Amino acid sequence: MKFAKNFFFIVVFFLLHSSHYAQVKSIGLPNINNYKRAEYKGGTQNWDIDQDKNGNMYFANNNGLIQFDGSSWRKYSLPSETEIRSLKIDSSGRIYVGGNNEFGYFQSNDKGVLEYHSLSHLISKIDKQNFNLIWKIHIFKDEVIFQSFTKVFFLKNNKLRSVNAPTKFQFSFLVKNRLYFQDKSLGILEYKNRKLVPIKGTSFFNDKEIWSVFPLANDKLLIATLEKGLFTADGKTIEPWNTDANAFIKKNTSLGGSIIKGRFIILNSVLDGFIICDLNGKIIQHLNRQKGLQNNTVLTSFVDNKDNLWLGLDNGITFIYENSPFSYFDYSYNLGTVYSSTVHDGNLYVATNQGLFYHPIANHFKDSPFERVEGTISQAWNIQVLNNVLICASNSGALVINQNKVSKILDTKGYFGFKKIPLNDNYIIGESYNGFTVFKKTDGGYEYSHQVQGFDETTNTFSIELDENYLWLKKDKFLYQMKLSNDLKRFDFVKKHSNISKSYRGIGSIQTINNKVYIQTQNHFFRFSKEQETFFEDKKISHLFREIPLINTLIEDSHGNLWYIFNESLGVLTKNQNGTFTRKQTPFLNLTGNLVNKYISVNTVDPANIFIGLTDGLTHYDSKIPNSFITKPRAFIESFSFPGDTILTGNVDQNLKSYSLPYSSNRVKFTFSSPTYENQEKVMYSYKLIPFEDNWRNWSPNATIEYTNLREGNYTMKLKAKNSYGIESNISEIQFTVSPPWYRHYLAYLLYCMVFLAGTFIISNRIKLKIRKNKYYETIEQRRLYLEKESKIRHEQHELEKEIEKLKNDKLQIKILAKDKELVNNSLQVVKKNKVLNGIIHKLKDIDSIILDDSTKFEFNKLHKSIVKEVNTDKSWKDLEKHIKNVHFEFLKRLKEKYPTISPRELDLSTYLLMNMSTKEIAEIMNISGGGVELARYRLRKKLGLNKKENLIGFLMSI
Repeated sequence: MKFAKNFFFIVVFFLLHSSHYAQVKSIGLPNINNYKRAEYKGGTQNWDIDQDKNGNMYFANNNGLIQFDGSSWRKYSLPSETEIRSLKIDSSGRIYVGGNNEFGYFQSNDKGVLEYHSLSHLISKIDKQNFNLIWKIHIFKDEVIFQSFTKVFFLKNNKLRSVNAPTKFQFSFLVKNRLYFQDKSLGILEYKNRKLVPIKGTSFFNDKEIWSVFPLANDKLLIATLEKGLFTADGKTIEPWNTDANAFIKKNTSLGGSIIKGRFIILNSVLDGFIICDLNGKIIQHLNRQKGLQNNTVLTSFVDNKDNLWLGLDNGITFIYENSPFSYFDYSYNLGTVYSSTVHDGNLYVATNQGLFYHPIANHFKDSPFERVEGTISQAWNIQVLNNVLICASNSGALVINQNKVSKILDTKGYFGFKKIPLNDNYIIGESYNGFTVFKKTDGGYEYSHQVQGFDETTNTFSIELDENYLWLKKDKFLYQMKLSNDLKRFDFVKKHSNISKSYRGIGSIQTINNKVYIQTQNHFFRFSKEQETFFEDKKISHLFREIPLINTLIEDSHGNLWYIFNESLGVLTKNQNGTFTRKQTPFLNLTGNLVNKYISVNTVDPANIFIGLTDGLTHYDSKIPNSFITKPRAFIESFSFPGDTILTGNVDQNLKSYSLPYSSNRVKFTFSSPTYENQEKVMYSYKLIPFEDNWRNWSPNATIEYTNLREGNYTMKLKAKNSYGIESNISEIQFTVSPPWYRHYLAYLLYCMVFLAGTFIISNRIKLKIRKNKYYETIEQRRLYLEKESKIRHEQHELEKEIEKLKNDKLQIKILAKDKELVNNSLQVVKKNKVLNGIIHKLKDIDSIILDDSTKFEFNKLHKSIVKEVNTDKSWKDLEKHIKNVHFEFLKRLKEKYPTISPRELDLSTYLLMNMSTKEIAEIMNISGGGVELARYRLRKKLGLNKKENLIGFLMSI
């Protein structure tokens, strides 16, 4: 134990010195974002970088000026479309740029578009002759200074003057409000009182290219040359800076650099990325292509307003999140998913999905990959130090690690982890894939003892805790309460719990806090009372989590801090010296989604060195670094577009004006930005368009919104942003007005009122005139109606009289028809009578009168004559024919006119058929047989042109 305490003291001292003191961390890699040419759509090389007051970044690129607002990239070219090598932004927002034989500035117009204003026209004809590239731009006192190899131009009050190089300028440097130039023959010159004054002894650099000058303590200057290394100058002597940083620059060539808060120097190189060193030349950080950069040649570096680092590369742009307490060990350090870590014998051990790895941590954390512990090639679930013995729980079994290799295999079954058994210091229990195993400590270390009987179910996480009475296991949705026998060989009983409280359902997690086992459900913490055989809540612990989202895992680290997982996010209750706790969640929100589910791994070596396992490596967290990296974001409505125009409002003062849109452009589009470059992909936006919307939209990473078919009126677009730490920005807004269509304009409404009044007047007069006319016409109409009514009455009376006459005629006609019918019937009776009489005559002829006596014969002859006379004198048939022809004269006339070839006999037949007489009756009247009648009907149909389907009587009735 004494050794362990001394070791931890050494580690704490070292890491506090190297990591906590510096905001630039020497352990692990910072978060790096690489932006490729395809993203910013510019040239490959980026020569200079600056930032405006809104936080937007600008890059001097081979293809022009590149602007980045965190959401979108924009490119602005010079009129000649040549490269830009230098840029500087003044307090007014002017962006001064310099290129080949050209310099000037970009400034936003009233629509926010950057427009270029050349200053070359201010140059005299003599100075215009090949002043070459503008390599540096400085804002010094009240002048803007443009430096080329041959001349320096000074801009003040829109007037330009120039100074020729004594021989040839190399570069210029602004250090602590003093401006220096390097001349090829005179050394370093200082610009004083509008003159270039040589500094004594600096001709030493005549054969060297100076790329950067940095301030050191005691008014010393650190001078970085291209190929000769680093030198210090105090105004009297110049000496090489014999440090690790100098060795790096000599080997890889310097391309200048920058400085962070006057405490750390960034040195760019041609061959191997860049380094960050302290003011004593000790390398704190070294990043190159192997460690995340996309290119090893760093042309320029820039520290932004949040002390983060931007690199202009020979091919691309890189952002490095330096101002963060987190650094990372990823695949470049040979690490995969990390399940556990611990420190032992000066090494940091990490259990991963690819085995167990280690890295020396004592004295100095060398920037090199982790090495695999010999003999571990399978899944490693846990690495623990128990009684100063390093044991690894892996898929290959329980492994004892010594001298960075597997020294003993305690058991070949897969294990999740191990726990000390209370009151049994020489024993530990291991959770295997199918139950529990006890190991005993001997003089030779731990040895396999036996499998614990009574529970052999498979488990899938290391979620067990032990107290003096029970072993507690959380498996799936259940809590197992198990009691070990005194000889540790079996479980005396196993009890399964699905709930531990009537008020709170389910089992959340099990954990040990202050050496006591707690079961958590819905952020309420319970302990088990053996005496009362029930669970009771610890109100004090539960109170700590009353305002924390529901947690699913909790562990207590070696310093008493309580680390918890909620919604795949990490938080901690840091224990203070007085026993209270301080809640921290915000710093860890960037780890959301990267934590290993169900395997929270937090290894607190000391407050400045906390290692957290991730799905893609290991992160180092220094809790001593202040939360200055958590700043309030800013939200900008970057652009405001509508058909026919786009306004880049992010480049102008949003409060200057309100925009007016014609109704034909009532489709608007907004783009948002938040110049928050760390974890930019997690920046969220919420907005609302008043009065179109009453409530804020849900948070979304979408930085574009479009509204269509807006009605006329005044609108205000409100926007707020939220960074990856959950901090909200102030509200930004832009006001605009959609003009009404011409037919809803107030002038149109005025016209509508005038038209309405004029129309009302005209219509009123017309109505009055109409009323007078109507009264006149009404009188005439009433007279006309009276006459018409009177005429109608007379007409109706006449029609009534005609109707009466018609009814009389119809009645008479009906009577005539009835008489005709009666006559026909009577005639038929006569015909029948005559037929009977003729029959009698024929029968009388057959009687032999000879046999009669004279008197009888006389009477017989008298009767015969009488009958013959009656038959011969009967004219009924002729009367019948005559009467029928008289009654149906019109019908016969029409039929004859229509069919001239019809015979009299056929006319008679037609008449009989019209009278609806039967075939038998027609045969008797016409004195023909029934077959003769049918033949006559057939001939009549043929003459009338009727087919078989047409009705003959119906046809005759239609005539």
